[in-house]
Amino acid sequence: MTTDSPEKIKQLNTLIELSALINSSLDIAEIRKRAIEAATELVNTEAGSLLFLDDETGDLYFDVAIGEKGEKVKTIRLKKGQGIAGWVAEHDEPVIINDAQNDPRFFKGADEKSGFVTKSMICVPVKTKDKLVGVLQAVNKKGASFDNDDLDLLTGLSNQVAIAIENARLYDELRETFYATIHALAETIEKRDPYTAGHTKRVMNYSLAIGRMMGFSKKEMENLKLSAILHDIGKIGIRDDVLLKNDKLTSDEFKKIMMHTVYGAEILNHIRQLKSVVPGVKNHHEKYDGSGYPDGLKGDDIPVIARIIAVTDTFDAMTTDRPYRKGLSFDAAFEELKKNAGFSV
Repeated sequence: MTTDSPEKIKQLNTLIELSALINSSLDIAEIRKRAIEAATELVNTEAGSLLFLDDETGDLYFDVAIGEKGEKVKTIRLKKGQGIAGWVAEHDEPVIINDAQNDPRFFKGADEKSGFVTKSMICVPVKTKDKLVGVLQAVNKKGASFDNDDLDLLTGLSNQVAIAIENARLYDELRETFYATIHALAETIEKRDPYTAGHTKRVMNYSLAIGRMMGFSKKEMENLKLSAILHDIGKIGIRDDVLLKNDKLTSDEFKKIMMHTVYGAEILNHIRQLKSVVPGVKNHHEKYDGSGYPDGLKGDDIPVIARIIAVTDTFDAMTTDRPYRKGLSFDAAFEELKKNAGFSV
């Protein structure tokens, strides 16, 4: 592509800006959406779409479609080799089609389903490490025909999209590994006490439900989830003869049990990425009237995540059967929570 005209320089600057925007996110859904918006802006088209390759079937599906009636297009799947996108995927070559309706490769089904009329198209493969992951399309050039400069621009964008998708997938894999490790740690604690099986998962689910109702942000929900999963991690430092005792605890034994909140905080303080989780773990046994532990915090001084876990932890304890008592019904447990809330509800 020549770069001697102001228009070409502007297009290259736009490509750089859009590429940076796409690569600024590790959320694969956001990357896909930004990729299509970038494609339509970069080569000035009416619509665009991103088709992904289904590794199991070999089909292409419209994961994201931007433009008129894009939602209807998203339900279409193309067999390998079907349509212009299928041809690009099969031959691993980009194409410019300036008369789509008369091209024998064109699949009319998408237009018939959406009511959109495809006149022209650029279609380029999206590849990560020489592996095809999808096809990027820009449809209906506004006021002109597609040319090789447009193809170069969209190919450059496709390369950036591929990098962003690969980074997002690697991040997702690391995140899944991280959560699997966290859950394994929590389950290690539960394995010591057969009567708490499923407790961590229930506390997590109850806590997340409350967080959603309270309108927590994505980051707040992440901290809440991790805090709920790890809220009892400090019990790893409590001896079995105390932790698993079925009889009433002595005063000294209860003091030892209380230390699990401190132990949990100490363990997590060694992990920089989990610093924001520490308050929920350390303070989930505080009480609104200040009679809780370990710090005797009162009212709004108790971190909100710790308050949520305190409620869900207590709720699950009340509704779970134990060797020495039958669990309460949900209704009875709700009434008990209201009665001990420390303020009118």
